[in-house]
Amino acid sequence: MHAMDHTLQWQKSTFSDGGEGNTCVELAATPTALHLRESDTPDTELATTTAPLANLIRGVKSGLFPVATPR
Repeated sequence: MHAMDHTLQWQKSTFSDGGEGNTCVELAATPTALHLRESDTPDTELATTTAPLANLIRGVKSGLFPVATPR
């Protein structure tokens, strides 16, 4: 039996601002899940599948989640 390499290959978002290098959303894909993290907190990640992520993206694009205004 061969051990599988579970190291994720992270890709930075093209929408990142390119500042200090730690203000990016990163994505990694496996055969069963999509993993997301912020580059300034790389030890914290979210894992999901394509359908829920696609629904979230559609909701954000449609304005379903209004932008909070500072108080």
